[in-house]
Amino acid sequence: MEGLFHTMSYTGYVYPNETVIPWTILIVVYPYMTGLVAGAFTVSSMYHVFGIQKYKPVARFALLTALCFMLFVPAPLLLHLGHPERAFNAMITPHLTSAFAMFGFFAAFYIILVSLESWFAFRVDNVARSKSPNRLKRFFYRALTLWSDDVSERARAFDHKWLFVLAIIGIPGAHGLHGYVGFVFGSLKAREWWGSDLMPVIFLFSAVISGVALLIVLYVVVSKVRRTPIDQDCLRGLAQTLWGFLMFGVLIEVVELANLFYKNLEGIELIRTFIEGPLFFSYIVLQFGIGAALPILILTVMMFSGTRGTPFVVGTFASATLALVSVFMMRWNVVIGGQEISKTMKGLLSYNLEIWGPEGLMAAIGVLVAPLILLWIMTRLFPPWEPTKQPVS
Repeated sequence: MEGLFHTMSYTGYVYPNETVIPWTILIVVYPYMTGLVAGAFTVSSMYHVFGIQKYKPVARFALLTALCFMLFVPAPLLLHLGHPERAFNAMITPHLTSAFAMFGFFAAFYIILVSLESWFAFRVDNVARSKSPNRLKRFFYRALTLWSDDVSERARAFDHKWLFVLAIIGIPGAHGLHGYVGFVFGSLKAREWWGSDLMPVIFLFSAVISGVALLIVLYVVVSKVRRTPIDQDCLRGLAQTLWGFLMFGVLIEVVELANLFYKNLEGIELIRTFIEGPLFFSYIVLQFGIGAALPILILTVMMFSGTRGTPFVVGTFASATLALVSVFMMRWNVVIGGQEISKTMKGLLSYNLEIWGPEGLMAAIGVLVAPLILLWIMTRLFPPWEPTKQPVS
């Protein structure tokens, strides 16, 4: 049991059972990954549902990204469990009043939905690949197409219809999957740092921010590796989406913080001390300053100055990278920060992050890298790229 909990140093008055922290960095990674899924799926839906053409070059890539990350979303929770083989008990004998217990049903539903949508999105391409002279390759793609080679207009219309329907269902599904994580924290009234009605909304906005930022980073990196042009209109559309959601996300978080201080509940002075002291760097500097204010400033300057070409690609890439850091620090400050405030509201604790171990930093990095490896494999099997006539930036 000692490896499951991590000793913490503390100051002030705390309860004896608070000298260990149950939710570690893996529980930080868990909502971070669900946010990446929801954000990536949102970009895909902007083309498949709303028909916004500028997102077409990354629409199918965003769909694959959502699928690959969704397949690994349960990994942090399974690694956190002392006996991960017991995870299915939550689905066999569900406790319907527990948000975490319902996660298995939400995740299974969403994985099936995104898998079906991906199947319809790539079916015509898979039919073409099933004509390969390589026997193994031919069998693989023919099995994926269910041994059908119908690519007639009627069949394509059928694919498009179901792609549209599944994408519509997936929009509330993706945001519901992530919104319930915010609901979990927002409903915990025992901790003032968590119990906020705005928590689900903040999680949803930050999900779109992180998903769009991830797609920008991956799109630029993959385009440079493949030595293919970057579609400037597509990148500008992604940058505008990131810019808008960043501003609204920061505004809502500031409103939540102002509301917390305005209520002036018992223990608010401890929270003020916490923000001005141990949480200052991760909360004020990283989450709001470097991770949010700086990207907003960079994107604003580029939008109003009409920046294009390489400077625009570099500025957007840098802004997206900083936004990813901001959202991760938001998750960190919520999950870890909430546990560093004692339930007595008269003491502060300090979480000691270990490097190795089942819930250490390397395990968290491994969980985040694994979907990227799977995504690389998937893009080799199902190339999602659309041809572009944009000049190389």
